[in-house]
Formats: sequence, C-alpha cells, structure tokens
Amino acid sequence: MGEAPLDNRDQIDARVTDLVIRLILLGLFIVLALTLVRPFLPILVWAMVLAVALAPIHTWLSNCLRGRRKLAAFILTLAMLAVVIGPVAALAASLVESTHRLISHINGGNLKLPTPPESLSALPLIGEKIVALWSLATTNLEGLVLRFREVLAPLGKHLLYLFSSIGFDLVKFMVAIIVSGILVLNGPELAIWGRRIAARIVAPRGEKFVDLATVTIRNVSRGVVGVALLQSILISIVLQFAGVSSAGLLGFIILILCILQIGPGLVVLPVLVWCWLTMPTAHALLLTSVLVPLTFMDNVLKPLLMARGLSTPTIVIFIGVIGGTLSFGLIGLFLGPVVLAVFYDLLLTWVMHPVEPPPHITPGTSDKAPPQE
Repeated sequence: MGEAPLDNRDQIDARVTDLVIRLILLGLFIVLALTLVRPFLPILVWAMVLAVALAPIHTWLSNCLRGRRKLAAFILTLAMLAVVIGPVAALAASLVESTHRLISHINGGNLKLPTPPESLSALPLIGEKIVALWSLATTNLEGLVLRFREVLAPLGKHLLYLFSSIGFDLVKFMVAIIVSGILVLNGPELAIWGRRIAARIVAPRGEKFVDLATVTIRNVSRGVVGVALLQSILISIVLQFAGVSSAGLLGFIILILCILQIGPGLVVLPVLVWCWLTMPTAHALLLTSVLVPLTFMDNVLKPLLMARGLSTPTIVIFIGVIGGTLSFGLIGLFLGPVVLAVFYDLLLTWVMHPVEPPPHITPGTSDKAPPQE
C-alpha cells in the first residue's frame, strides 16, 4: 500500500517552500554576478552612455564610408581617444617641462619672485598680510616654506592623491571609449535586446522608455559637449584679445574642465586676479564684466539644450542633472536626467490613467448580490 497523497495544504506548503528556495538561490546568483561585475560597472555604464551618444555619428560616418561599419567604429574610437589623450599629453608635457625648469632654478639658486605690486597693499583686511608674505618669499623662499611646512605637507599629499585619482579615472574613461566602439558596432542588435528586456519589465511601455532614455542621453551629451566647446572658444578669444599668455592652452584646459563638469572657474578666477593686479582698473573691470557671464553661461544653456525635443519639463531634466552629478559624480550627469525622465513619465501615466471599477460593480449599486426569492 503506497503513501497517502498529500492534501491541498501540504501541497501548498511544498510549493511555497520550493518557491522560497528558488528565490533564495536566484538572489544569491544575482548578488554573485553583481559582485563580479561591480569593478567594471563604471566602465560599462560609461561605455553604454558613449555608445548611445555616438550612434548617430557612427551611422553618418558608415554611410560616408559606403556601409563599412567596422571601419567607421574604428575611426570613431580613435578620434575619441585622440580627443582625450591629446590635451592630456600636452598638459603633462608642459607640466614636466615647467617642473624641470623650476627644479633647475632652485638648484642653481636663481629662483627669484617679483616684488609685490603696490596696489596689493590697498586691499582691505588681507592686503598687508599678503604683501608681507610675498616680500618674505622674494627674500627668503626657503624660510617661508619651512614656516608653513605643516600646512604645505598635507596639501601636497592631497594634490598627489587628486592627480592620481584623475589619472586613474582617465584610464577608465579611455577603456570605456574602446568598449563603446565595440558596442556601437553592434548597436542594432543591442537595441533589440534592450527593447525586449524593457518590454518584459514594464510592458507595454518598455519601448517608449528605451526611446526616452536614448533621447535624454543624447541631449545631455550634446548639451555638455556643445556648451563646453562654446565656453572654451569664447573665453579663449577674450583672453587672446586681453593679452593673456597661453590663451590657447588655457582654452584646452577650460574645455576639459567643462566636460568634466568642474567648470571654467578654476582657470578664470586666477586669470582675473592676475588682471586686477597687473592691468589698469578700467581694463580689469571690462575683462571681468565679460568673463564672469561667460563663466556662468552653462547654467542657462545646458538645461535648455538638454530638454530640447523631450516632453519632460526642463526643471525635471535640470534637477536630474544637478542631483545626479552631486550624488554619483560625472556619470550621474547622464543617469540623473534619465531616471527622473522615466520616473516622470511613469508618474504621469499612473496619475492620468482612468481608474475603472471592477466589472461586477457598477456605480450606484451595492456589491452584494440581490436576495433570492
């Protein structure tokens, strides 16, 4: 005589136990997969963002090359690497040369600082202190360094850490450019897979969300790069007319800083200080009145360009850009507006969708069945 079959409750308990075990194993598998991918996640995210942003350029270039998609992807990847490596190499070479020259002057005892300008002492509160320190530096630079060694040593460590972090981020970004070249080559196939995954998650609006994310990424990339180019060119022209030396190099530095969302202030502010110390007041005032609006013009142009062609309000894109950058760094510049744009569309759909009563309930009637006679 065989075992008696399980009753319905035992069958439900067995199915629940089986489902819980499967979910636990699936969760462990997902955690393990994410742990393995986590070191490469920033590179992959950057590669996907670059691939989406560069897809129209790749299509245009492949059409110019008579359908040679691989050659177009190769040329586009080399061009992107050149845009990143070129200015970095020029800055590194200039920094090495300047450092070598400084060390030579220090070893030869020929390092001399100019005397402080007389107008500097007229500054309220801090003018006399700056003149005193400057005068000490011109007569006894070694003594000044020894006097502030407790402040300069931690500052040097922080600068070294900052430069090493920037270098590591640049290496990761270059790897992301190479990966984006591979992704853009397989763009149509990856787009199909992305639409399928989105359809499984948020059907039937998955394809719309994919299109929304694509347009948002491209608008943000155009806004960032376009405004950065405009700012760097205009500021370089102003510096050239003002007689500032190395205006072209400063323009390249401003371009990189704007793309990295640091802004041109790190270059413009020291230039303005130098102008006020060395130029006549009228010239310095005129230069300040021109450079200050150019420095902050990205705060106005970027939201307008990023929201162009989108149904999402500009304020949503702007909040996504600022919040994403503050929360996740440069990659948040793209993730923030994409997430908020999709969330806004979901919220709008949920609010505007009419709420229909269940089929067995009609307005004005009770949900109880009428009594039987």
